[in-house]
Formats: sequence, structure tokens, C-alpha cells
Amino acid sequence: MRYVVGYTPNERGADALALAAVIARTQDATLDLVFVVKENSPYIALNPDGNRVSAGEQEVLTVQREAMKRVPADVEATFHVREAESFAQGLIEAGVEYGAGLIVIGAASAGVFKRFSVGSVANSLLHASPIPVALAPRGYQRKESLTRLTLAVGTRQGAQAAIDVAVNSANRRNLPLRLVSLVELDELKGDFDLDNALSPAHQHANTVLTEAASRLPAGRATVTVAHGRNIEEAVDSVGWEDGELVIVGSSRLAAHRTLFLGSTANKVLRALPVPMVVVPRDYEHVEL
Repeated sequence: MRYVVGYTPNERGADALALAAVIARTQDATLDLVFVVKENSPYIALNPDGNRVSAGEQEVLTVQREAMKRVPADVEATFHVREAESFAQGLIEAGVEYGAGLIVIGAASAGVFKRFSVGSVANSLLHASPIPVALAPRGYQRKESLTRLTLAVGTRQGAQAAIDVAVNSANRRNLPLRLVSLVELDELKGDFDLDNALSPAHQHANTVLTEAASRLPAGRATVTVAHGRNIEEAVDSVGWEDGELVIVGSSRLAAHRTLFLGSTANKVLRALPVPMVVVPRDYEHVEL
């Protein structure tokens, strides 16, 4: 298994690398650290002969040296420089070429500590990638392995690709899988009874639970239905572990085998204090 890491020489790149190492550690996965430069950039022409290099070439060598220093000793990684019109395009092209199971990036640098702020790169990936995208919240520097996977199941049928990824990944990693359904009460019109309002969420979550439980060891799958006036409140009402990873499915608006982050998933992302993976619609690989 290979994971592409969108590396930049700043906090965002460090966050992405830290998350990729955590996800890769228990799977013997290798990391491809991808530093994207503009097409026809002089940075791409690294000198292989050890002769004098230009300032641009020296910058790339410095980025490579600092990036590889950040890679934990027990994780295998390779550094790549790629030309592309945009950072997102370069990562997608690298992911497809390398047969990667995941593209990992950091949140925008302007985000609140340990929260997400979706920048232009993340936004482009979350609306075009044919490969699952993992996003590290700002300041993510965990060293230990994952402790739990959480699948956001919504209230309606669908997102089978995300379900398959979550169940198979929990199995391979020997991790518990928590199914979480988040209900936004402000979206419910008029007067309503809370139990009746939450009933569809409970029913769908339990349907997914039944399927997951049949494919996991006994007691490894659980379900939680959380609610709030808005998605942010619902997310805040759920307890989160430091070693948690959340998996969500792409919107139904996504083209075949690509990502499109729906409005609810976008709200969830901005409120989460832990990393999140978005799985493309109809994604055929089922492991992270």
C-alpha cells in the first residue's frame, strides 16, 4: 500500500506527514512525499552529478532534506518533485500513477488549532480526486498508532464505498469501529417530537451496524446517534479520542468514482477535532 503525502515546507506539510505516518504505521504502507512545483519551473532540474546547483535546485534539496528528517524511523518514505499546473493536480496525478490508496494533506494554515480550515488545495481535491483524501487538522502531531475508526453514516441509504472502506480497514487494523449518525435539529421543520425526529437516524445506523457487525469480530462495532441545533453542536456532543480517524462518503452529487464534499460533510469537517478521510463515490478499493 502506498500513500501520497502533499508535502509543503511549513506546518501544513508537517501535519500531513504526521497523519500519513500514523495511518501507515500499522499497515507497513510506504509514503510518497510529493512536492509540487509549477510547470517549467527551474526547481525541477535537480543536479544528479553533485555539481554546483542553482538557488531553485538548492531550495528543493533543502525541502527534501527537511521532509525526510520528519519521517519516523519505522516508516518507509520516498521524496518526489513533480511539475503540475496546481498542487491538487500534481497530487492527483501522483496518486493515480503510484496506485496510491490515499492522498494525505494538511488543513489550511489559517485554521484554529486542531480544527480544519479548508483551503484551495483541499477544496480542489475534495471535489475532484478519484482517490480517498485524508485531511489532518492544524497542529496534528500524533506519534502513536490509531485507536479507533469512526464512520459517519448519515440518515439515508448510500455511501456503500465508505462503509466497505471502514469495515475492511477496521478488520485489517484490528480496531474498533464506531458508527455515528449526526442529526441537525434546526433542519427539521415545525414542531417535532425528538424521539420521532431521531428515529430515521437510529434505523439507518442500526442497519449499517448489523452489516458491519456481521463482518467484524463480536463487540467491535458500536453505534451512536448524536444531535444538536446544528451539525457543529452535534459533533461537539460526541466524545473523540486523540487516536481517532473519521471516514465519510462523498456526496451523491459526485461524478462516478470521484469526490464531491457535500454540505453536511463540509460542516462536519469544519467542526471535527480529529482527522477525516473522504471516500469517493463508487470507490472500488476497500482498504486504507
